[in-house]
Amino acid sequence: MPEIYVDADACPVKDEVLRVAARHKLVTHLVSDGGIRPRAGPLVQIVVVAQGADAADDWIAEHIGKGDIAVTNDIPLAARCLEKGARALKPNGDAFTEDSIGMALATRDLMAGLRETGEITGGPRSFTKRDRSRFLGTLEVTVQAALRETC
Repeated sequence: MPEIYVDADACPVKDEVLRVAARHKLVTHLVSDGGIRPRAGPLVQIVVVAQGADAADDWIAEHIGKGDIAVTNDIPLAARCLEKGARALKPNGDAFTEDSIGMALATRDLMAGLRETGEITGGPRSFTKRDRSRFLGTLEVTVQAALRETC
């Protein structure tokens, strides 16, 4: 059975992940360096890692496997998950794929450089209800595909 790994520190769709996972009876790992409140449920694993910039990412990358699903905004983590045969979704419903991850990494690096020089200020756009709805649909389709592959 596939499992779901959530980069949980700043994830705005934890409740949505848990709803979909409960419906399909999937183990879900909420990985954080602290600060998330425990969620009820026998299939919910709260993983608290040491504080550090990439501690949660490293834990997820070490434990995720083929057919599993990661929920993260972190592009390098998504790349690591894809390398292991897992799927990766952004909280807004966009899927990272083998075809798109290279461009996503390059764009990330370009934008970081532009922010450092002051040419671009600000961050990503606000998370919306439409993003949440799109995420729910994408997660459901992704879980169903992962389940078909494991059966």
